[in-house]
Amino acid sequence: MADTDRGEGGAGWSDPALLDEKRAGDEIADLAARVAQANEDYHTRDAPVLSDAEYDALKQRLLALEQAFPQLARPDSPTQAVGGAVAEGFGKVTHAQRMMSLENGFSAEDVADFVARVRSFLGLRGDDLSFTAEPKIDGLSLSLRYEDGLLVQAATRGDGTVGENVTANALTIADIPHKLPDGAPRILEVRGEVYMSHADFERLNAAEGGRVFANPRNAAAGSLRQIDPAVTASRPLRFFAYGWGELSEPLADTQMGAVERLAALGFQTNPLTRLCRDADQMLAVWAEIEQQRATLGYDIDGVVYKVNDLSYQTRLGFRSTTPRWALAHKFPAETAWTRLDRIEIQVGRTGALSPVARLEPVTVGGVVVSNATLHNEDYIAGRDSSGTPIREGRDIREGDWVMVYRAGDVIPKIADVDLSRRPAGSHPYRFPETCPQCGSDAIREPGDSVRRCTGGLVCPAQAIEKLKHFVSRAAFDIDGLGAKQIEMFFADPALPIREPADIFTLADRDARSIARLKNREGFGARSVEKLFAAIEDKRRIPLERLIFALGIRHVGEVAAGILARHFGTWDALIAAVDAAAKEPAFAVPDDKARRQVMAGSPHWSELTTINGIGAVLVQSLVTTLTQEAERASIDRLTAQIEVIPAKARQVQQTQVSGKTLVFTGTLERMTRAEAKARAEAMGAKVAGSVSAKTDLLIAGPGAGSKASKAAELGVKVIDEDEWLRIAGGS
Repeated sequence: MADTDRGEGGAGWSDPALLDEKRAGDEIADLAARVAQANEDYHTRDAPVLSDAEYDALKQRLLALEQAFPQLARPDSPTQAVGGAVAEGFGKVTHAQRMMSLENGFSAEDVADFVARVRSFLGLRGDDLSFTAEPKIDGLSLSLRYEDGLLVQAATRGDGTVGENVTANALTIADIPHKLPDGAPRILEVRGEVYMSHADFERLNAAEGGRVFANPRNAAAGSLRQIDPAVTASRPLRFFAYGWGELSEPLADTQMGAVERLAALGFQTNPLTRLCRDADQMLAVWAEIEQQRATLGYDIDGVVYKVNDLSYQTRLGFRSTTPRWALAHKFPAETAWTRLDRIEIQVGRTGALSPVARLEPVTVGGVVVSNATLHNEDYIAGRDSSGTPIREGRDIREGDWVMVYRAGDVIPKIADVDLSRRPAGSHPYRFPETCPQCGSDAIREPGDSVRRCTGGLVCPAQAIEKLKHFVSRAAFDIDGLGAKQIEMFFADPALPIREPADIFTLADRDARSIARLKNREGFGARSVEKLFAAIEDKRRIPLERLIFALGIRHVGEVAAGILARHFGTWDALIAAVDAAAKEPAFAVPDDKARRQVMAGSPHWSELTTINGIGAVLVQSLVTTLTQEAERASIDRLTAQIEVIPAKARQVQQTQVSGKTLVFTGTLERMTRAEAKARAEAMGAKVAGSVSAKTDLLIAGPGAGSKASKAAELGVKVIDEDEWLRIAGGS
């Protein structure tokens, strides 16, 4: 390729600060074209021309120029693309049961905590608990659906809820049966991992006339997502089965038995799967597999533990995105040393000032890393939030040589500093006390480890980050309107997007504008048409996505889902917030006294007694939704969209469905955690305190003040035996 010296780390490139706008624009155009071509070569044609180092260097240079000259950043810049575009022709598949992620663990203590949590949740004290341990394959997750023994659908994981239909391609993989033997469940969804062995990967590279694929995982992923199934058929893909989704009948009573049943049905299962009785045995298997890692012939990045008894798995259930009955024990992160060139401060949507280390690019675990998180000002100074030294008190300075690692093989972080290589005359880093974007004071509240800009809506960084959050995948997820487009429209004088409602008026404003989008560089009639169609597609949005999209501090995906399920509609949530805001809780300066006021108010308790919603989150929610400017902006948004009421959980209809329950005292035959999970599965709402809206109090020994409060309010009280009769437990 041309300018190879630039591709190997940037030699010969000028400092962006020394370029004028024309030179920068010419280089951005050239780099964008080269990176876009490399993306097409790699993701669509599976024919990469550049090495990983060359590609990463080009992309980092492009990103640096775009940051230095944001007015020149193109809306279709390849720096905003994640991998390749979804190939046309792949339909979307909604999984019958969500494909969940796994909780990660990194130490023996994490494994012991996992086992202890399982025992505590289930109330087990004896030895009647076992776990399976199996290698965690570093491949591409795939779900196979069989009906009446025939493979009818194969889908990638996607976002866990919706994946790509790759049925034609999956049928070309030798390890995947087309037809199951007699005796298979009528409906069977098999979950597993598509991968490529090291030997096959090397042979594929050799057979492709010297074309180098990045690594086995990327080669496997790209091969499975080929438009032409014949290309997939020519690639040596393999498949390990390890789990299942929807079933018409159970496979077995245990995880190990179910895996053995899958093997009997013709699926490849991992021969290193073991049965363990306790944490010590689990760690022994982990160590054994780690020792074999280099000789297995395929990539793994840890060991997955699962509760063996499937009835226990059912009782343990799921969190929002992960099962309580499984843990991925990752292998230690790889590390590397490099120079920290500078520390930059990014301002987030809540005003948080986040320090980022800009590094000389270095390869860590097969990935080129040029940025790393520095957490906060305490971490840079070599102490934790309580003042206790970390890294033996060594601070981090610009110009230092630092040890970089990828936490969970994903997020780059800095582990240590080499003081022997610290430049002479270096100075401790001084964390800014004013916002670098708007100049407002940046304060650190007592007990908070983060310094925050006080500028609010006047801070452009916060406004932009809130808009980026609004269009993110878990929020409105508008195709063609990503972070770079948000930055462009925010600065656009003719068609600005300064708040969420502006997104939904964009098409109308464009129709009346003399600066039509279709006539601008980087756009075109077809791309504008697709953008407006994508925006229209999101005028109807589920309530939980809207709540999350607003970017309210402390309100993440899980809390948004809880609030949506509790209130059902946007109007009901707003009514509860407005009612709470009329109470004098915010006028009380003392935190403890304020909580007492909130607990004594029926309007505040409507919010604070929701299981999983704490007082801090409630204060943030009420404050945000009742601020005059913020509320006006949200009202303008809701006038443009239709909010889809939250779907009720698919639960059995019972005598507690729709009722609010409170548990108190000591439950002797079922743990409190399991009791709450059981109640929610039966359609009940579980609150943390008794109020006038409580329907039933389940009281064990030592019930205390909650029982007294229930008697005062006339709330029905039952004991554990009666609860078990209702819940069907024993």
